Amino acid sequence: MKTLTYRNINNSDERVNFETALLRGMGSNYGLYMIDKQDLPKFSTEQLDSMGRMSYAQTALTVLAPFLEAEIPRNKLENILEDAYDESKIKTEMDYVKEYIHIMWLTNGPTYSFKDYAARFFGRTLNHFLGERGLKRTVLVATSGDTGGAVADALCGLDNVNNIVFYPRGSISQGQRRQMTTLGKNIYAFEVNGDFDICQALAKTLLGEKELAKQVFKDENHFTSANSISLGRLLPQTVYPFYAYSRMDADRKPIIASVPSGNFGDMMGTVLAKAMGLPIARIICGVNENDEFPRFMQTGKYNVRPTVSSPSSAMNVSHPSNLARLIDFYGGHMFDERDPKTNKVTREGVIDKMPDLDSMRRDLWSVSIKNDMHYDTMKKVFEKVKVILDPHGAVGWRALECYHQSGEHLMPSVIYETADPGKFPDDIKTAIGFRPATPTGIKKQAQLSERVYTIQSNPEKTPSGLKLNSEQVEEAKTKIRKIFS
Repeated sequence: MKTLTYRNINNSDERVNFETALLRGMGSNYGLYMIDKQDLPKFSTEQLDSMGRMSYAQTALTVLAPFLEAEIPRNKLENILEDAYDESKIKTEMDYVKEYIHIMWLTNGPTYSFKDYAARFFGRTLNHFLGERGLKRTVLVATSGDTGGAVADALCGLDNVNNIVFYPRGSISQGQRRQMTTLGKNIYAFEVNGDFDICQALAKTLLGEKELAKQVFKDENHFTSANSISLGRLLPQTVYPFYAYSRMDADRKPIIASVPSGNFGDMMGTVLAKAMGLPIARIICGVNENDEFPRFMQTGKYNVRPTVSSPSSAMNVSHPSNLARLIDFYGGHMFDERDPKTNKVTREGVIDKMPDLDSMRRDLWSVSIKNDMHYDTMKKVFEKVKVILDPHGAVGWRALECYHQSGEHLMPSVIYETADPGKFPDDIKTAIGFRPATPTGIKKQAQLSERVYTIQSNPEKTPSGLKLNSEQVEEAKTKIRKIFS
């Protein structure tokens, strides 16, 4: 049985197995780990047909076993996946809405977000490997809304893991914040002045702080990541489209997947699924007003601008981490330029080798959905088909409509709905006139006390937007030393 290796996209000589990639979080030179296209497992039509009789956990086992069973015995992997995707805790639903449109509801997990799927897999595989080695790790994660709560819930109470989560002050809902701040135990929530990109830059910087890890934890490799930069978050996201296809009446015809996209994890997982043999005609990448990617697809030029706030708050990302993986997958190379002395990012998204744009354009289509279009879409969908979409699902729906308005043919399509509308009551009321029901878990957390660590320092203001300030890094390091001393 062949053990697959994963290449550091910033250092092709660095190849590691899944366990090492998971424990490290990120490779040297801030490189993300990526599988070579030729090493991807391939699925036959007969294998795809058989998935229609499988639960989500069984589908995940079929899709992920070729990646992992050389490192995790199949029976243990099956136990991990059955626990992660126990239908009493996380139930995946598919709705046929009208004509050619299906919605895949990835919203029924513990934190009512699609992030639960990857986080639960990540937490259980990480805890497995750490237990086997007799190690402990601290997981650093940045969140624009849903990631933090999902990762915190998935890691809470695990024997071998601590979790530090960074969230942008004033940019997430109260319900989202409380999913991180009320857990206690091994979960430490940090409020940061700035936007998601500041939080992400802080997490990435601390991942590279080998000396801090050595001082505090006696292990320079102690920090790892649960953001989209983690391979342990990416691989389980390849399962969604397989499950969706298995529940669609596509009659072996190619489908369209419309993916609301922020940090590009779902979209990248869907790209991998297509390369693994899933018949996807086109992947629609809907973004909000942070439109760097559709502009790149149109012009071939990538320019990062200041992050713009949109109702689809978890997608308020101007420089998606997984874009570097996508560029790599299509033969190019992207990196963040850093000061050699301070490791501070001086220029984001530098492309020193262009990808095959023609191939990208054949596989992907991207559009920016403006803020008012979020509300307009939620209103029209509710009026016409009585479905309440959250702002992120609205981006997926409207992006698919835009795709068809561009002259493309109709075919079976699935929209990823990524968060329970009850997590965004004010936005829903603005769109349709009333607030949706609040999920039970969020009601309970509203009554609990919070534990918050605040980074008081402000980010640096530059002509191109906010940038991580070295004072923020030092303040975070001081607080980490105090917590774990």
